[in-house]
Amino acid sequence: MKIAIVGCGALGSYYGALLCRAGHETHFLLRSDYDAVRRDGVTILSPEGDIHVRPICARTPEQIGPVALVVIGLKATANDIFPKVLPPLCGPDSLVLTLQNGLGNEDAVARAVGADRTLGGLCFVCLNRVAPGTIVHSAHGVVVMGEYDGPSRPRTRHVADTFTQAGIECRVAENIIKAHWEKLVWNIPFNGLGVAGAAGFEAVETGKLTGRIGACLTTKDLLGDPRWERIVRDLMMETIGAARALGFDIPDAAADFQINRTRAMGAYKASTLIDFERGQPLELESLFGEPLRQAQKAGAKCPRLEKLCGLLEQMGQRA
Repeated sequence: MKIAIVGCGALGSYYGALLCRAGHETHFLLRSDYDAVRRDGVTILSPEGDIHVRPICARTPEQIGPVALVVIGLKATANDIFPKVLPPLCGPDSLVLTLQNGLGNEDAVARAVGADRTLGGLCFVCLNRVAPGTIVHSAHGVVVMGEYDGPSRPRTRHVADTFTQAGIECRVAENIIKAHWEKLVWNIPFNGLGVAGAAGFEAVETGKLTGRIGACLTTKDLLGDPRWERIVRDLMMETIGAARALGFDIPDAAADFQINRTRAMGAYKASTLIDFERGQPLELESLFGEPLRQAQKAGAKCPRLEKLCGLLEQMGQRA
């Protein structure tokens, strides 16, 4: 299969490397890392075994041309480039799979290339990019994918089989939006509080940034302090309640499941923490703003999430 990876940071490089190792014609669309990856390839450092591959490197989508599958690993803050980047990669039978965090990304893909080409996806994986073309994989890796506008089709299962055969644990979801809400049960507290916690406990309780900003909080920090763990759980239960108000049956036990699996990660920094520390734009809309709007429209009460959104907006202005 001819595959294009758009967004070759930690996530795109990791899954792209696995697909490349499996023998697929894998093209990386690169900007700042182009010279390094073209010269040295991509290295994945993992407890499951290190990987080194040499994907085909390109600076523009036109250099790649139409592919069978586009895999998007970009931050949601970069979705405005879709109308320019995606059409040159799409032929009559091309599919575009977004693995981005949060809500609204499939809508952006569909506007750029059409709903019938769009697959939604998400992944549960611990990754960090430590240098151009060098990714550290510390845990997990499962991908969940589904159709943008309906139940799974044979083509969805074909893409999932392609991932599975490349060594990527993959599941097909009959409702990809429900799957996004299931992941938001993790993303909202650990991405959100990891950053907001740098402003202090009082700021998180009030939703107001009044003092200095300290160090961000890792997953270990959040689960190692009963005060923070209580807020983690509160946000999880609000997210589950919002999902239910929208018609997605997520059990209360999902909170315990996510907390228990997170303890095994150690002192992991969620992606939003790394963006904040680097002074990069935060994925506030897809991870926090859009979920809050949908929850409120459905009549769900989310006071913790509302305060968190307000505080993150204030902190994002300082990033």
